[in-house]
Amino acid sequence: MNRGVIYALGAYLMWGVFPIYWKALKFVPPVQILSHRIVWSVFFLILLLVFRKEVRQLKTAIAVPGRLVVVLLAACLLAVNWLTYIWGVNAGFIVETSLGYFINPLVSVLMGVLFLRERLRPLQWVPVGLAAVGVSYLTFTYGRLPWIALVLAFSFGFYGLVKKTAPLEARYSVTLETIAMFFPALLYLSFMTYQGEGYLFGYGSWTTILLVGTGLVTALPLLLFGMAAQRIPLTAIGILQYLAPTMQFLIGVLIYNEPFTLERLIGFSIIWLALVIYTLEGLLARRQPVSSLGT
Repeated sequence: MNRGVIYALGAYLMWGVFPIYWKALKFVPPVQILSHRIVWSVFFLILLLVFRKEVRQLKTAIAVPGRLVVVLLAACLLAVNWLTYIWGVNAGFIVETSLGYFINPLVSVLMGVLFLRERLRPLQWVPVGLAAVGVSYLTFTYGRLPWIALVLAFSFGFYGLVKKTAPLEARYSVTLETIAMFFPALLYLSFMTYQGEGYLFGYGSWTTILLVGTGLVTALPLLLFGMAAQRIPLTAIGILQYLAPTMQFLIGVLIYNEPFTLERLIGFSIIWLALVIYTLEGLLARRQPVSSLGT
């Protein structure tokens, strides 16, 4: 098997089992989990850059004009995404969080049209329309808007849109973004510890290991993904990206027994059909001569 595929599988498998990791910390308030993830991610990501001898590239990246504004905005969107996901998982909405990452690619396509004036090929409008139908159907059958899924999809969609204004390799961008959030997160954890409500110390060594490990489980899949992106085509990454939300969905239904009614099956099936059409259309388009593709 291609080494790049192995790296990509490793990254998506790790992201796929995230619900189990966050569930192990369900007694810790979500904001504290997020803050620990930010603080320890900074340490692990910087160690990663030191190991790869890439600290100089990080300094060069932040010196680019306008980069700081992009980093701060991206950091806010990433914090919203991470917090919503952690809260959703531990509140018993793993299935709905997986829906957010299923529809995210289609949300990104829509944002390209709305904000970057990209033009879709005629067949690309079909999955976008189907996704809208699926979300509308789920809203009707839920009796409420699936806001967790939508917050996850749109926060990550806007995150990607912001980063397109100043492209930067994943490990550099996430390092800068977590550094931007580092001091607020550290101050919050220090305050909670002072109040006697911090969870790093006094709650057992296993809790301490898991909280510190939030940095590692953030940095390691990013490293694997970065190495995969250098070795395999984006088409392969595009297909493999559905592995993580599929695993999360199955974990929610099969391990944590979240309800999955016939109505939800119909709604999810509409969205899954949209993703199949979107993926197949992209594969077929890439096989055509460049001159025949839309812009």
